[in-house]
Amino acid sequence: MAPRNSVVLLFVAFILCSSSAQPIGDVKIGHIDSLYSKILNEPRQIWVHVPAGEDASMYEKATYPVVYLLDGDAHFSSVVGMIEQLSSVNGNTNCPKMIVVGIPNTNRTRDLTPSQAAADHPFIPPGMAAQSGGGEKFTEFIEKELIPYIDATYPTEPFRMLIGHSFGGLMVINTLFNHPDLFHAYLAIDPSMWWDHQKLLKAIKASGDGDPFHDKWLYVGIANTMGASKDTTMAMRDTTLTSEHIRNIIYLNRYLEHLDHAAFQYQAKFYPDDSHGSVPLIATYDAIRYFFDFYALSIELEDVMNPAVNLATKIEQHYEQVSKKFGYEKKPDESFINQMGYQLISMQQLAKAEQLFQLNVRYFPDNFNVYDSLGDCYLAMGEKDKAKINFQLALSHNPDSVESKRKLGELMKNN
Repeated sequence: MAPRNSVVLLFVAFILCSSSAQPIGDVKIGHIDSLYSKILNEPRQIWVHVPAGEDASMYEKATYPVVYLLDGDAHFSSVVGMIEQLSSVNGNTNCPKMIVVGIPNTNRTRDLTPSQAAADHPFIPPGMAAQSGGGEKFTEFIEKELIPYIDATYPTEPFRMLIGHSFGGLMVINTLFNHPDLFHAYLAIDPSMWWDHQKLLKAIKASGDGDPFHDKWLYVGIANTMGASKDTTMAMRDTTLTSEHIRNIIYLNRYLEHLDHAAFQYQAKFYPDDSHGSVPLIATYDAIRYFFDFYALSIELEDVMNPAVNLATKIEQHYEQVSKKFGYEKKPDESFINQMGYQLISMQQLAKAEQLFQLNVRYFPDNFNVYDSLGDCYLAMGEKDKAKINFQLALSHNPDSVESKRKLGELMKNN
């Protein structure tokens, strides 16, 4: 079935773009949900973004990877905006469309510190040490209550990412080291590795070349917390409090970058012009680009204009490689292939349009729309018998399709 929205496929830019009039009202990027945690003995609010309905197929239920975001209220809008920009705006496919689950704090120090620290450090204000050390219980909440709730309530896929900044970054590293199977990708932004006299850092370094990092993705963003200086070499020679935060992150990086794990995907980056407060935005962007450098589908003008190129095969092979990286089958959006097929019809590239609509049939054999669209293609090709068969198949999957009934009726009447 032809797409309802106005769609312009610009093969000069090789980007699929769609636009439609929007109703007057509020602009929403998510909603507030909540659940009661028996583990933490308190209600927990969560902020949830699910990709907009018009971005998904009208006829195929879409599912998405999930990003879990610590300090969720602080970083929700920026992370959602980046993911939407990189996955959807102007046809971008630099990363998948993803659900974002922001976890606001009730007691940040308690939840985002993995051990209870003594009140003997200048970075720890009075009272902070006494309420610290609830990180493992907080992780138990995420594992046993939050993730099952999200999976039961929203259209999720198995792939999960954890993002945290500062104490949140410390918890990201702690989760990777002590609970590695909870997430596949980990983003630690300027993590507080100094916490509790470097207890977590020391445990990681003492563990040797162990299994926690096998087949995981980790990105560490490092802010410039040295003041005017931008020289990390000088920071490593400094033994004052001024450089303690960054020194311990660099110690972590030196250990991780020498791990002998071929399946461990790791990158760290120092941001000399960003402070502890400004670094989350740019580090999150860079991490998403790094994690999903394999994801973008590149369609060249040659692919469209050269009759010898099977565009459907190229797309199929691309998503086979994407699926290997995710560890489960990833398909293109049914609507993406559908809209591209109709644009090819308008360009009189009928053989390539047929290839794409047939690809959608292979990917989504229970979806009535893929047969209706293939029927339209055969009508454009003058293949009325094949068109009739596909409209019949569309109706076998959805007897209430008005458009399929109309087109089949016209074919039957004219024959």
